[in-house]
Amino acid sequence: MIRFKRPLFVILILLFVLCALTFVASNAGPINFSFNTLWQASATDPDWQIWLNIRLPRVLIAILVGLALAVSGAIMQGLFRNPLADPSLLGISSGAALAVAAFIVLSFSLPAVMQNYGHIAAAFIGSLVVSLIIFSLNRSSNGNLARLLLAGIAINALCMSFIGVLSYISNDQQLRTFSLWMMGTLGNVDWTSLAIAATVILPVTAVCLWQGNKLNILQLGDEDAHYLGLNVERAKFVLLFLSALLVGCAVAMSGVIGFVGLVVPHLIRMTLGPDHRWLIPGSAIVGAALLLIADTIARTAVAPAEIPVGLLTGLIGGPYFLWLILRQPAGRI
Repeated sequence: MIRFKRPLFVILILLFVLCALTFVASNAGPINFSFNTLWQASATDPDWQIWLNIRLPRVLIAILVGLALAVSGAIMQGLFRNPLADPSLLGISSGAALAVAAFIVLSFSLPAVMQNYGHIAAAFIGSLVVSLIIFSLNRSSNGNLARLLLAGIAINALCMSFIGVLSYISNDQQLRTFSLWMMGTLGNVDWTSLAIAATVILPVTAVCLWQGNKLNILQLGDEDAHYLGLNVERAKFVLLFLSALLVGCAVAMSGVIGFVGLVVPHLIRMTLGPDHRWLIPGSAIVGAALLLIADTIARTAVAPAEIPVGLLTGLIGGPYFLWLILRQPAGRI
């Protein structure tokens, strides 16, 4: 793949493409809206209400969730110094999913002001716990990829088993919610949930952008990073915390959507290079665009029915992950 020497120019092009995709996606669906008609419509017009309260929030949440997953994947790959690290493969998404499942089934009571943030808080706790486990395993095994992936498989299996138990004791409504949520869906979104996601994802992403240079220093190794004046353990914990928060919010909003955090940073790294000051914003934009495209296909391909968007990202990411493994030199895995 061609590597561009002017990353700022590429970032601006990607932003333009994302804006164009947003324009197309907000008009695509079982009902095609004319922007001229919408402009002239009154506030009580049914088409205007459908576009404003259903179509537009879904387009925006796809952008936010795709952005969060891609940025989290870029941080994970930089933190573990491994292009195969991904929140879904390492079990972090499953940990967040288990925490949200427990929150739904066990019906924790929270103050009204915190009720809207309950799913995000639960998903964050689950993702952070698994992240800390993976981080400690990575340190004890000196970054051994095979052990890391096997640990992710084991954690995924454990989390899915516990989710199965929770599904067994749930009622019919909760079981249906689980089934759709575990396949990944962006259909249950409104302006309130969008505002909640935005208040978490956008500030955390902004902080992640400022951490790009620290990730670059960490690529030199812990010892060299320490000699350059970086508090290595603190920097790693902050990056892990930020990644877990992004994954937790994304899972709480959309369910489990895999492979976005694996595919996007890898493609951006091959295009813009390994500098995280460009890799993170590039991943954010392309992640948002990828999930927006996938969600648009999911809600238009078999309209008026809908395909869970997590299934589409799996169809893209699964073969790509297999290709990444097969191209590794013998003995690396």
